[in-house]
Order: sequence, then C-alpha cells, then structure tokens
Amino acid sequence: MDITHEEWLLRAKSLDLSGAHHIDGTDEDGSGAAFDAVSPRDGRVLARIADAGTAEVDAAVAAARRAFDTGPWPRLAPAERGAALLRVADLLQERRADLALTVSLEMGKPVTDAYEIELRALINTFRWYGQLADKVTDESPHTAADALALVTREPAGVVGAVVPWNFPLTLAGWKVAPALAAGCTVVLKPSENSPLSALLLGRIATEAGLPPGVLNVVGGTGPVAGRAIGLHPDVDVLAFTGSTDVGRHFLRYAADSNLKRVWLELGGKSPNIILPDAPDLEKAAATAAWGIFFNQGEMCTAPSRLLVHTSIAEQVTESVVRRARELRIGDPLDPSTEMGALVGEAHLGRVRDRIATGLAEGARLRTGGARTLTETGGSYLEPTVFDRVDPGMRLAREEIFGPVLSVLTFDDLDEAVRLANDTEYGLAAGLWTSDLSTAHRVSRALRAGTVWVNCYEEGDLTVPFGGMKQSGNGRDKSAHALEKYTELKTTWIQL
Repeated sequence: MDITHEEWLLRAKSLDLSGAHHIDGTDEDGSGAAFDAVSPRDGRVLARIADAGTAEVDAAVAAARRAFDTGPWPRLAPAERGAALLRVADLLQERRADLALTVSLEMGKPVTDAYEIELRALINTFRWYGQLADKVTDESPHTAADALALVTREPAGVVGAVVPWNFPLTLAGWKVAPALAAGCTVVLKPSENSPLSALLLGRIATEAGLPPGVLNVVGGTGPVAGRAIGLHPDVDVLAFTGSTDVGRHFLRYAADSNLKRVWLELGGKSPNIILPDAPDLEKAAATAAWGIFFNQGEMCTAPSRLLVHTSIAEQVTESVVRRARELRIGDPLDPSTEMGALVGEAHLGRVRDRIATGLAEGARLRTGGARTLTETGGSYLEPTVFDRVDPGMRLAREEIFGPVLSVLTFDDLDEAVRLANDTEYGLAAGLWTSDLSTAHRVSRALRAGTVWVNCYEEGDLTVPFGGMKQSGNGRDKSAHALEKYTELKTTWIQL
C-alpha cells in the first residue's frame, strides 16, 4: 500500500458511507429509528445507521428463505458457487482501499492494519472458499452387495451471522464465505459499533453477482436485531463471535425458538508462556508486546496473561515495557501509527475501570494506564503493563479487551501449565521453548483451541480456529468450517 496520510484524509472526506440495510439485493432505509455511527478517531459522526427492528429482520430472513427455498443459489453446481465467490473476492480487491478506510474510521484501528491485514484476510477467505466449493466430496460406504449407501452433505438453510466490531470484515468473512460455499443463504448483523464496512460488503457482493437474498446485511443493536435473529424460527443456523455473556443469550434464544444450531466463538484470557530456554528472549518479548497491543488489544486471542519464569521475569518485562513506551499512538489514518483508538468512549471507560481495579488490587503499574491524545476528541489509551499480578486478581481472570498486559511469574513447568489453564476460557495460548519434547508435552496439556509455539497469531486458512471451555464451540476457517453449515444425510438404497 502506497497511500500517504494526506491522501487518506482526502479519501475520508469523499467516502460515501451509507447506513441503509442491504436486503434482497437492494438498500433499504427501514421503518425504524436510526442511530449515529461515531468514529473513535475524533468523535465525529460518520453516518446515520438504519436501526433494524423485528420488521427489518423478518424481511431479511424472508429474503434469505426465498433465496434458499426457491432461488438458484443452493441448486447451483458447487463450482458455480465457487466462481461467484471468486468474483466477490475480485471486487473486494478493487474496493480494498475504501473498505479499509471504512473499517479504520468506524472502529479506530490503523488504516495500514485494516488494509494489509484485515482486508487481506477477507479477500483470501472468499478466494479460499471459492476454490474449495467443488472440492468437498460425499461418501459411499461399503455395504452388503444388495444395498447402496450414500452419505451426502446438504446446505443447512438460512444462516444468521452476528459478528463483533474488532475485526468487522475478517470475522464476517470467516462466517459468510463458508456458509455461501456450502449453498446456504445468510443474514449478517454486524456490531452497532462497526456496521458500515459490513453494509458495504453486502452491496459489493450483490454488485459481484450474488443473487438477491443470498447475502443480506442489517444494522442494529444486539438486544433488538441480534435477539430477533436468534429467536427467528426461519433461521436454521446461528454463528456468533463475541462475548461469553451474549453467547449464552443465543443458546437461550435457540432453546426458546426452533432449536437452531448455535456456533459460538467467545472470549479469551490467553496465556503466553516464556521459558528460560526460549530460542530468542528478545523476540519472545517483542512478540508478547505486539500481541497485546496489536489492534489496541481488542482481540479475543490477545495474549493478555504473560507467564514468565522467575529467572527471566524482570528481563522480559522490562523489554515489553520499553516497547510499550516506544509504540506510536496516533491518528489511525496516519500510516506511521502503530496503535489507534479504542472503539469508543463506552469501551474506553470500561477498560479504564479495569485498570483502576488492578491498581486497587495491588498489582504494580509498570507503564501506561492513562487516557491520551484527548485534544483529538478520540478514544485513545496508553499501552499498559502490570506486573506483580496475583492469579486471583481480576486483572488475571477477566477479559479486558484492551491494551492491558498482566505479567505473572512461575517457578517450574508444572506451575506454568496450572496457571495457564486456571481460567474459564480456552481460546488460545503461546509457548516459547527450544525443547521439542517440552513443546509437544505442554501444547497437549494446554486447554486451548490454538497453541502457538515460538510465535503468536500465526497461521492460514488451512487450519481451524475456535475455542474450548467458555471460549465457545465449533470452528471457523479451514474445511472444518463447512461442517457448521451443512447437514449430513444418509440414503440407503436396497438393490
């Protein structure tokens, strides 16, 4: 990407930000109220968002149901669906700068990260599932000579996808692309904090040739629009990424409606274990700092618990603190910015409350903790590091979802594993060691859906992503994601 700060600013002034729902292939203002989309960059109102109520959700679900029951999409040859997803990917690439700018404006992340990381992930996801669509095969088990058995995968129906604001397009893509590849139709509800990029995604998909009703996007709040999708009797599958508390609501909605399948990717309090034999302590410390401060710490997989052996604890902590102090915080539209704004004032307030709690609990603040760049009108926070954190403190137990690191120490490997697993969550974990046996043994012992060894946040679309315990169920990414959006049917033919 070769766009300057001044060019991004000019693009922002001319960017067309529509807050209309995208239902049945057209933009709809809806009949309900509207709310402001406020940029955390400077507090400016970006657009008015049509606030979906039950009427708009009903219309979106009805469009998706028609497209599934009588439309061409689930009846296309898989290769044709794949070609359509590839056309979507091509148009997303053409509109990449506008999409990245929209993400940066609405949720505060640096535009370089939005362009180079988020949009790359979105485009690659549509390409990958477009290429996979005709590679999934059915089964014909060996039976007696007088019978033929077939096991076929059929699209599950209408999918409701509810996604958060921290990676509004990546996480939407992880759900929408495999659902479409499987032959399902989708109603997507983005967070009210980041609706604009998802609404633009819906319009681009229609421009790329998806039939009306195949992908519908509604803006609205969780308690109204999200609840309506969760309770809707014509939604067959619900895929959600967000907090554990809201995940519980979706399970209740399913129980109170049609027992729809609910797939949840929820919170995390991920441990990052650094052993004295780490192959490169400076790299381990640098990665620990990057992991917690990337995306302003607003990541479910953020390595927010740094577990360090006592013999190297001060060395590693000091290195992380130094990097935190050197981090460039600033305008998300400035390509030199390394950490942008938190998503909004309400969330900034919650993170600051957690910092105050950590101080009250007796943890030691090594750096950061204060609001910054107040003159911009935006929601900025200094990168924050605590040490002398006790495992029982709220700092060590509750997901903060901000740039706040808690450093804990251990004396031996067994204690490290106990500390790592001493959480209700089980989304991800990191381990730094030069010993191959230790890497295997500890990876097996950690109760987490993903374990990174001598790295963090690495991987590609070939591997699944998801959690254990109260971090959810089901998997995004990889061919395994198709399992969420298909039904297995057995056909037994007597010959």
